[in-house]
Amino acid sequence: MNAENVKKAKFRNNPAADFERTPLKVKLKSKLTSLFFLKKIVWIAFRLVLLVGIAFQILKPYLQWLPESIMAPDDFIDVTVQMVPKSISFDMYKAVWHELHYFNAFFNTLTLSVTVALIQTFICCFIAYGLAKFKFKGNKLVFMAVILSLLIPHKTLQLSMQMNFMDFDVLGIFHFLNGGGINLFGFSYTNDFLAAIDIIPESWTIFTDGRGAYLLDTNWPLIILSLFGLAFKNGLYIFLLRQFFFGVPSELEESAYIDGSGIMKTFFTIILPLSVPMLITVFLFAFSWQWTDVFYTQLFSIDSSKSVTLLKDLVGQQINTLSLVNTDQATYLNAAKHTCGLMVIAPLVVVYLFFQKYLVQGIERSGLTAD
Repeated sequence: MNAENVKKAKFRNNPAADFERTPLKVKLKSKLTSLFFLKKIVWIAFRLVLLVGIAFQILKPYLQWLPESIMAPDDFIDVTVQMVPKSISFDMYKAVWHELHYFNAFFNTLTLSVTVALIQTFICCFIAYGLAKFKFKGNKLVFMAVILSLLIPHKTLQLSMQMNFMDFDVLGIFHFLNGGGINLFGFSYTNDFLAAIDIIPESWTIFTDGRGAYLLDTNWPLIILSLFGLAFKNGLYIFLLRQFFFGVPSELEESAYIDGSGIMKTFFTIILPLSVPMLITVFLFAFSWQWTDVFYTQLFSIDSSKSVTLLKDLVGQQINTLSLVNTDQATYLNAAKHTCGLMVIAPLVVVYLFFQKYLVQGIERSGLTAD
């Protein structure tokens, strides 16, 4: 058998060559009727229906509120109007903006959310880096406490937190400086004793009643909780950042240590620049949850006349200019409440549109998603 016949024989026995000679119609029929292809189509269809259904359930209230917010008063008593208004009116938005002083509440909420989110991002990053890169006694115990902070319902701690900031006194310092005593190793120390040895002057007092600082109706409770990594969802942020730092090569830090960099310098010059996408993700989470938070802001607000007005306080407030409209008062004012809710969440939608790329990158690098 010559070389040409051997080549033809190999070509005839080659499955790939047989597939290339198969007509396109036969190829498509074989692929479309295969069990693997059918399973793949069913799985894709199932995921699509599931995601569309979940998205619809989440967006359904907003899809109803948006047409209501631009309806004219007459549309609320017109039985033929269901979802699409006959005439468009922005009276509800104008009433919320002017009568409820929307911009003032927006500025207060923005200031508080940005401040708290920045503090939480840095503190949680600092804690997570220590848990991920340093081996010390109690490392796992500390991380267990972080996980427990996610499992314990916040309502079980609300009374203790409220009482703590009603009479805020770190380690009894205020009580101590006002004449109280501190028991340490069986000995009682007072500021009178220390004043006698010229450590603390006798005139040094904080409050005349000897009580701690009253921090309710201020933003200080939220800031203090953020500074110590105990604020809302901080356990989740620490967990995400810890998972991310596990993926950072230790060789980078070792090279920095060899070059003479200390731990803090390495953290600020190498680790933080590498963590920018993840830090943006944590910041967005902290900012969004603080922006829409109702539990903590209500918990630390006892006297509404003294507390700072936030966007959440606008929802449900009476709008006098709308209550005079000659229409179905209950339905119309309920639509005004929904309009206020749309104006509260609108800034978050804008923030997400600009930072969605960083949000996706941060979640991918956190180690919570499969490749």
